[in-house]
Parts: sequence; C-alpha cells; structure tokens
Amino acid sequence: MHARSAYLRTAVALALLAAGIGCAAAAEEEAKPFVPPGLPAGLDWEFNLNAGVGVFGFANSLYTNPKPDQPSGDLSDNWWEGSIKPALGATLTMENSSQLYGKASVVGERTYRTPPPLVGEEAASFDVEDLYIGWRSGTSIGGGENVLDVKIGRAPFKIGNQMLIGDGGAEGGSRGGYWSGARKAFEMAGIATFHSGMHKVDVFYLDKNELPESESKSKVWGANYELSLGEATTLGATYMTFSADPAVRQERDGLDVINVRAYTAPIPSLQALSFEAEYAQEDNGNFLDSTAYNLKVAYQLETKWQPKISYRYAFFEGDDPNTAKNEAFDGLFTGFSDWGDWWQGEIAGEYFVSNSNLISHQLRVHTKPSEAISSGLIFYDFILDNPQSAGVTSDKVATELDWYMDWSINDNFAVSFVAAVAEPGDAVKESSGRTDTFWYGMIFGSYSF
Repeated sequence: MHARSAYLRTAVALALLAAGIGCAAAAEEEAKPFVPPGLPAGLDWEFNLNAGVGVFGFANSLYTNPKPDQPSGDLSDNWWEGSIKPALGATLTMENSSQLYGKASVVGERTYRTPPPLVGEEAASFDVEDLYIGWRSGTSIGGGENVLDVKIGRAPFKIGNQMLIGDGGAEGGSRGGYWSGARKAFEMAGIATFHSGMHKVDVFYLDKNELPESESKSKVWGANYELSLGEATTLGATYMTFSADPAVRQERDGLDVINVRAYTAPIPSLQALSFEAEYAQEDNGNFLDSTAYNLKVAYQLETKWQPKISYRYAFFEGDDPNTAKNEAFDGLFTGFSDWGDWWQGEIAGEYFVSNSNLISHQLRVHTKPSEAISSGLIFYDFILDNPQSAGVTSDKVATELDWYMDWSINDNFAVSFVAAVAEPGDAVKESSGRTDTFWYGMIFGSYSF
C-alpha cells in the first residue's frame, strides 16, 4: 500500500471517529470532557490531527541540460509529498488559576515518485515533533491574565513575520516532505514570555532540528521585545547570539544579530494604508559582517473581492570577494507566514535562490472572492547584490509571476493551488546554461481538526 493511501485512510478514519464522538456528545445535556482511554481525568485534554498530500510539477526547470540519464533535453519532473501529524495536549488548572500544560506530537512525512535531486531522494521519516511542558500564570501573580508563560522541550517559536526565526525543523533530504513543512518544532527550546498590556518580552534558547546529513549544531540565545500601540502598530527589537560547529558553519559560531522591525498603519483616518519595515545586522568579525532590510507599503481597497495591493523591496547583502570580511547574509531560521514571506517566489525562492546576495522587488495583489476563497498574483524581479561572488558578470537572476488560491472547503478540509512562471536572467544563463522559461504547478490538500 502506498504511504499516501495510508495517510489519507488514517485521516478519514480519525475524522469519522471525531465526528461520531461529537454527535454523541451533542445528544447529551452536558458534554463530557474528552479523556483519552487509559489517561487520567481531571485534565483538559485536546487531540488534533493534521494531514496533507501534494503533487508538484516542473517543466524546463531544476536540471542543467542534459538531464541525467535522459539526454533528450526533457527537463520536466513531478513528484508527490504526504504528511500526517497527530497531537495530544493536556492542561491542568490550579486553584490559583495558573496552569500546567504540555503537548506531544509525532510527524510522518514522505516524498516519492522520483523527486529531483534538489528536493531530495524518495525518502520517508517518522519521528517525535512537539514534546514540551509549560506553566502560565493565569491571574495568580497580578498584572493581567497569563502575564508569565514558560515552556521547555521540543516546541515551535517565531519572531515577527519570520524573516529570521520561524521554522525549527528542517525537511527534505533524508526526511522527505521538502515543501510540506510539517515540522516546526525546535529540537530543544526554552522560552519565557512576559506579556502585560502593550509590552511583551521573550527570552529564549533554540536548538535547530537540522537534517542529519547537514547537522551544524546551530543554537541561539536571545531576547525579543514588542510594543503594541493599539491594533494598528507593533514595534519590535531582538538581540540574538549564535553558536555552531565551526567546522561546518564557521560564520555562525559566535554570530551576534540585532533585528528591529515595525508593522504600522499610522494614519488613523486612513487605516487601509499600512507599512512594514525590518532591518537586521549580523556581526561575527571577519567571518561575517552583513545586513538585510525590507520596506513594504500596502493599501486595502474596500470594494468587491477586497483587493489588497502591496509593493516590497527586500535587500540581503552578498559577499564582496575583494574584502577580507564575509558579507554574505545568513538567512538563519527562516519561516513561512504568508505567500512570499519569506520564501520568495514559488520557483526561485523555493528551489534556487536564498535570502543572501539577493535584491527583490515584489508586487502583489491579494483578493478574497468569497469567505471560503482567497487568491492573488505576485510578481518578482530578482537581482544579485554582488554578481562577482556568484561567479557571474550579470546581476539579473529572474523575473517570476505566481498565481495562488487557497480554498477552505469547510472547517477541516482546505486546498491550495499554485501556478508559476519564471524567465531566467543573464546570471542564470551564465551559471547553468539555462535559457528556457521555467514552468511550475502545485496542488496541496490538507485536513485538520
């Protein structure tokens, strides 16, 4: 039996079980709390399941010509991915209103049907994902509800829109699931959050859950502060210091990072106009001295389909070979928060460029035709910051146009569609000899409860 079939049959069976439990509970005057068989009552238990399956297809992409074992010039390829993630959480409320809580989950992922080498081999993995315990204060220490929250273990964590910190688990390669992204938890995390009124402070330790074949022992200590000025403005500042195996990631071992950001709609009478800005400085002596920043402006139209138009300029410094220092920006633990953030481009950003030595212009139109459907177009112009460090003379990487649509069929099922086209620039033609237009398509379905 194919793994895909197993994933889907498991999802359907659990969905039916959950539906049956829900119907039975509704028939009673008072719904009984969910207690997993064999586990103690007196706790608030929560079971959830996430499962997904996707198909991905390329034409004239990812390979240099000729394609290995196929000198005909056919550079197309397609593959599948599937994932499943059951999770069980529990909360114990104390008499003083504080709470002990925890969560455990596992993730199974598989990539199959001979994916291209960049995605990884036909591979599968099954391992622990979340496994953490925490305490939140409730109203026990004053100052508001849950002023203090502390957790430790395998847990997710993100900062801002995840340009630097967002994804704690690497995928693809020997694990499978290159695009699916079912893993989010760090291998070990210690997170303490103080949140009172408009102020929020996080102190954290994170150990990245890296692929076994590319383990660099990357870890980070840091502190994050956010100031919320009403619903329209959030300001943030973060300091981080990294360690890593110097034989693998010398530029990251001893790296200090300062990050500041602002998300704001500053004109009270014009809340439809919003701005974003973020700046990052990385410093590790001659091993790394680099900057990155982005500026974004958006306008929300209150018309049919609610179109939102935005433009973003993003800069990630590249290395200058003529200096002793390394200026190539390290993208760190980039996460996904929305289409285009921060995997830039469903062709370029997912498969052949990273947030280093890169300048991008992004123009996006996002619409909402109905409550269940959102869709949009994203145009990119990708440019090298320093062509010489990439071994080319041109700074033109590619122009790309992405169409996406997210369809929430109901509270449990959702489907995403992507169609993308990219025209290689002179830098790509110089480096790989690729001149043909890149074509890409994707359909990804998910189930959750």
